[in-house]
Amino acid sequence: MVTLQTAEDALKSVYLGVVSDQLNINANPLLSKIKQSSQDVWGKEIIKLAPYGINGGIGAGGETDSLPSAQENNYVKFVSTLKNLFGTIEISDKAMRSSQNNSGAFVNLLNAEMEGLIKASTFNMGRMLYGDGSGILAVVASHTAGSKEVTVDSVKNLIEGMYVDFVDKTTGEKGANPANRIAYVDRVNKKVTFVNAITTALTTDYALVVQGSYNNEITGLGRIFDANATTLYGLTKANYPWLQPYTKDSVGSIDDAAIQTAIDELEEYAGSTVDFITCSSAVKRAYQSYLNTYRRNIDVMDLAGGYKAISYAGIPVVSDRFIKDDEMYLLNTKEFTLHQLCDWQWLEGEDGRIIKQKQGYPVYSATLVKYADLICDKPSGQAKLSGITVA
Repeated sequence: MVTLQTAEDALKSVYLGVVSDQLNINANPLLSKIKQSSQDVWGKEIIKLAPYGINGGIGAGGETDSLPSAQENNYVKFVSTLKNLFGTIEISDKAMRSSQNNSGAFVNLLNAEMEGLIKASTFNMGRMLYGDGSGILAVVASHTAGSKEVTVDSVKNLIEGMYVDFVDKTTGEKGANPANRIAYVDRVNKKVTFVNAITTALTTDYALVVQGSYNNEITGLGRIFDANATTLYGLTKANYPWLQPYTKDSVGSIDDAAIQTAIDELEEYAGSTVDFITCSSAVKRAYQSYLNTYRRNIDVMDLAGGYKAISYAGIPVVSDRFIKDDEMYLLNTKEFTLHQLCDWQWLEGEDGRIIKQKQGYPVYSATLVKYADLICDKPSGQAKLSGITVA
């Protein structure tokens, strides 16, 4: 007979390892390239010494001259708060009871819930990698009081089923409207239809944020490349110019010369070797068109997690839905680490149970947790091309 205990045992011994692999390796091609480590985690913070420049104890001299003076390495201290990442599944008491005498039905029930959790979590992790930590999915363009439909500036980060807050995009304060679930996304006209009517009109001061996530997401590429951000990892960027990555605006047509120029800049001035290129699907198509125009072979590479990619000089070029249409990133992934307190784990109560009844409701829930943040040791070793001409 299927019981809550057998369900707990399955979640702990069977599903946890599979889910961890799916979220750590198969969630996103970029994430699969980034190392994950529990080092440099102190309490609720990541505190990491990052070297920059070179050791100063070098020199040349005469045969009997004094030796060069020893000079220590240059270090700065990066500080970041561990972000709290959650994923919850929910099973009704009725569904549990109806499958008590049918282990096959119960397995199907758990499989369906876990597949849904993996799909939602992989979408969210992939999105956060390219975000700025604010959690903002889109900004309101227009809305009429009482309407379920909201026009937004971009739908790249939105998908049906998301449960979102409506917050002031600057302060994060919630307005009069409660959280709502997305029923449909019109990607052509950038319109979002919600399950419930939105009573109070939303102005352009408002943004859509995953429930409870405002300023609580990991420090993604959006923050590293944000020229308007005055700080990064607790440091004032104006005091450390090397915290600013290489950027090139108004690139125009994408070609090998534009890519190679960025790679050369990183190698010559930052000592950084690009090993991963990622861009929007529109930019990828533009680059493929460029290659076809000059009748060049398009090499295809196999990546970890089962992904395939075209390549530039042996470097994978991968498209990602969360990148703006006219942008391309050139990255040295060896400089990135996802620092974590622990890998994905089930949230346990004081009694050690992971499946709990939702108070006041005939449903049971279980929650996956991970406490982590993304740190780039050398922001100056990364590059972004924008303003790329696409069809």
